Amino acid sequence: MSGIALTTPYLDTDADQLSFSLVLPALDALAVRDLTVGGLDVQLRLLGASHQVFAGPVRETVACLPGVAGGLPRTTVQEFDDWTYHFAARVRHFTSAGFSNRVAWIRSRSDGNPEALYGIFPGSPEAVTALTVDRHATGLDWRTWHTYPQSRQIVATHTRLEAR
Repeated sequence: MSGIALTTPYLDTDADQLSFSLVLPALDALAVRDLTVGGLDVQLRLLGASHQVFAGPVRETVACLPGVAGGLPRTTVQEFDDWTYHFAARVRHFTSAGFSNRVAWIRSRSDGNPEALYGIFPGSPEAVTALTVDRHATGLDWRTWHTYPQSRQIVATHTRLEAR
């Protein structure tokens, strides 16, 4: 699958504006991809304010949310039913060339991947939100990237959902 050219500008313009939640309902999405991975229903959701991933009992939101202070946890672990959820986030700053190379890598990793969804926001081909999901022996992994061309920042998240 290639990237979706989005017509709605992104709402988050800096990594510091992103917040994290595991309790929000489905928010208005610009694009949605429904999958079954390893027997588990997964929904990848691109938001104008970043992303949501729904997988089994998990409802992960990383987004710029009105009235919610920004800031992502570096790591968090939660228990859901018979699952253990591990989340990690990292913000990296790049040189201009390094940023362009990394965005090209993110796009190429997502292109043609049937278990990926990514959107390109108006204004820059490097304004991208991408989500991929993979099966592992005891559950799922998903990764997301949120790119900010104006500051050359990329927020990368990695989540592991494991059966206990």
